[in-house]
Amino acid sequence: MTQMSFPLAEEPDELSREAGRKLFAGETSFVKGVVAMSGLPPADRLEICFAGRSNVGKSSLINALTGRKGLARASNTPGRTQEINYFERDALYLVDLPGYGFANAPVATVAKWQELMRAYLSGRPTLRRAFVLIDSRHGIKKVDDEILTLLDKAAVTFQVVLTKADKIKTSEYPALLEQVGKALAKHPAAYPELILTSSEKGEGIPTLRSTINGLLAD
Repeated sequence: MTQMSFPLAEEPDELSREAGRKLFAGETSFVKGVVAMSGLPPADRLEICFAGRSNVGKSSLINALTGRKGLARASNTPGRTQEINYFERDALYLVDLPGYGFANAPVATVAKWQELMRAYLSGRPTLRRAFVLIDSRHGIKKVDDEILTLLDKAAVTFQVVLTKADKIKTSEYPALLEQVGKALAKHPAAYPELILTSSEKGEGIPTLRSTINGLLAD
């Protein structure tokens, strides 16, 4: 059997799991919403960002990751997040980027915040990794290619986090992983492990926490 080039990340061992839990055991606080590059906070610590098409579940994932319900504003309306939202946890910034793709907003507004996102990804020196969220029900779609290509060009390592895993059957996982792996094979900035999550069920959250903690440790 051929080994997958983009396998699921292994579940953390007990020590790594506990280290990841401790990282997010304290308070994570909202810092600010940014609408222009001049408004970014000082680049004085490591930061990670979360990107994904509108309504993929970024806010829900951040809430599950930090254990703070309502920290990031979740909405059933695509395109509600129109700013770069910064959250702070000790020596780490977590950054929620505007959703891309369809958004329930004027075209000029969409263009403005998408340009801000491109500028951020291309020019933030302390950005260590981008976590690109992909809906497990749909896999990687054409609308995702723009940001994946941008991350390649910016030389920003990105890791795909599959969301809403509870919405599909376990028997559908192999086809999903194959589709995503094939799509990522052409992107040199893609980190060669996937993280499968469900914010609603808490699945994969310890793995994501441990991964983030590992970036800090490095």
